[in-house]
Amino acid sequence: MREAGDDRRGDRWLAAIGALLAASAVALAAYAAHAVSSGAQSRLQLAAMFAFGHGVALAALAPRAQRGIARIGLWMLAAGVLLFSGSLVGHVFEATPATFAPMGGMLMIAGWLLHAISALRDKGDA
Repeated sequence: MREAGDDRRGDRWLAAIGALLAASAVALAAYAAHAVSSGAQSRLQLAAMFAFGHGVALAALAPRAQRGIARIGLWMLAAGVLLFSGSLVGHVFEATPATFAPMGGMLMIAGWLLHAISALRDKGDA
């Protein structure tokens, strides 16, 4: 059986990952706006937009994710945004194919759906 402290540690990790994603997104957007050409700029801005939005969501939702399914959904969001945004950034900086972007997108969609299911199942007592 898991201790309450174990749950809080997971919350802290998810919230910290979210905050780091949001901070990285701000830096990436600034870099995209000032240092790259238009083709690369649009990819980096898209990566930054997804990283920022999902980073803020993770930071805000992690402390409330009490149920297992909500927690799994948030970890899927974190993994998905890292794959999606990371794939786009890798494509720009290292000329690697953006092959993980679709998988990251699917993980983000699935994570949001799991979080929605959890919210509908929550009776306020968790």
